[in-house]
Amino acid sequence: MRFMPWCISFPEKVFFMPPIRALTRDQLISIEALSIRAGNAIMDVRLRGVERTDKADGSPVTEADLAADRIIREGLEEIAPGIPAITEETYKGHDDTEAEQYWCVDPLDGTKGFINGGRDFTVNIALIRYRAPALGVIYAPATGELWAGMDGMATKRETGPSPNQTLEAMGEARPISARRAEITHPHIVATKAHRGPALEAWIERLNAAENVAVGSSLKFCVIAEGKADLYPRIGPTMEWDTAAGQAIVEAAGGSVIGPDGNAFMYGKPGRLNGYFAAMASLDGTPPSEWVPPWEGGDD
Repeated sequence: MRFMPWCISFPEKVFFMPPIRALTRDQLISIEALSIRAGNAIMDVRLRGVERTDKADGSPVTEADLAADRIIREGLEEIAPGIPAITEETYKGHDDTEAEQYWCVDPLDGTKGFINGGRDFTVNIALIRYRAPALGVIYAPATGELWAGMDGMATKRETGPSPNQTLEAMGEARPISARRAEITHPHIVATKAHRGPALEAWIERLNAAENVAVGSSLKFCVIAEGKADLYPRIGPTMEWDTAAGQAIVEAAGGSVIGPDGNAFMYGKPGRLNGYFAAMASLDGTPPSEWVPPWEGGDD
């Protein structure tokens, strides 16, 4: 479901809003470069050795999270002054912005994997406009891959990992697409830790071809590239975990829906997501049988 830029509909009301000036393609490229700068800072911490501390909620945080967060916040203010930012590392647990447009950032998605020496961690930068993701950039520093999506166009850049990566070294962005001509045996991205019996049975009924195992926001990226078809998430996430990925999937022609069947929206209380499914598109429409059993997860 897409909203016109001047109108948002809710069950009982319709809000008319003045249009917000869209970001330019040059600004998107600057945000891609910014994600690489943040990724270089993350890899620098890995080379020097990672020291973990725990937040009040028990989740891990490292010097890399904080360094990337600072680089991104300062860089976004230079690229598009005046747009507020909500980031994982600065969010205080309450809605501190009512802006119609704001950044939603996870400076290091997959911190546990990063600490444990894994490769599936990312820098996530999204722009939320009227509660919907309008722009998304995801950079994977350990693999040298970068995905971006805006205005119905999704792209990927890739090269080998480098401690001093640059956008120029990554070469030209190539278009990617989540649209498929035929899908008889869908490839599924589903974390075993968040599967309940009903979800397992549903996956079996789909006669899935393969379970694609990737971590963090990379699950969205494999959907956007057409390397997987369906990512059901029946478990808790935060808005900064999903916003950039959703923007890229939607720009690639796929969709991200909630249990109500509508596009997944933002600005929820506490920035806590409900359940969702990211899907490729068959002739522009997700197959109805791909809608997961929303009660089938394990929080």
